[in-house]
Amino acid sequence: MSILGIILLVLFCIVALLLIFLVAVQGENSVGLGGIFGGGSDSAFGSNTSSVLTRATTILVVVFMVLSLVVAIANKSSDAELLAAQTAAESSSVEATSWVDDAASAETSAEATAEVSTATAAE
Repeated sequence: MSILGIILLVLFCIVALLLIFLVAVQGENSVGLGGIFGGGSDSAFGSNTSSVLTRATTILVVVFMVLSLVVAIANKSSDAELLAAQTAAESSSVEATSWVDDAASAETSAEATAEVSTATAAE
């Protein structure tokens, strides 16, 4: 992951935490989505839509959505990168398998040599 990706991810986490904090701080005075369905005000979105907390929440929601798209685009892997990673993984597993096979055949040949030398010494 590049430095830009890390910076964007940190900003994304900070915005998410701030958004959680702002939503938790807001009072339950029939403003917002709960006010639409619960009633208690004459307009559809409540009478205090211009309050500082509501504006800050709206701005943070927009920043959150934009950052989520930017982080997704910045961390997107191309098909060529995925194919190269898959090829590298397959070649390393083939090398590991051949190494294990070579070690097993060397061990078998060492045992055969030891048996022959033991049989020769016994005669």
